[in-house]
Amino acid sequence: MPIVTIQITREGTAPGADAATPAEKAALIKGASELLLTVLNKPLEATFVVIEEVETENWGWGGLPVEEYRRRRAAGRT
Repeated sequence: MPIVTIQITREGTAPGADAATPAEKAALIKGASELLLTVLNKPLEATFVVIEEVETENWGWGGLPVEEYRRRRAAGRT
């Protein structure tokens, strides 16, 4: 029984959204499950998919908290 964990940032994909929508999460679950079916022949009913949403203050990039990294990148200082 495969277990797939998908980590995504808690950011919206559209203006005003602050997280992935239920439809986006359903698409991730479907896509990951179908990938394991196609590649490893794992039945859909045997595949578990867990989506973990990470708050932006809990991750970093380039040695910096992500918000600072983005500010520097926007200013051309990365």
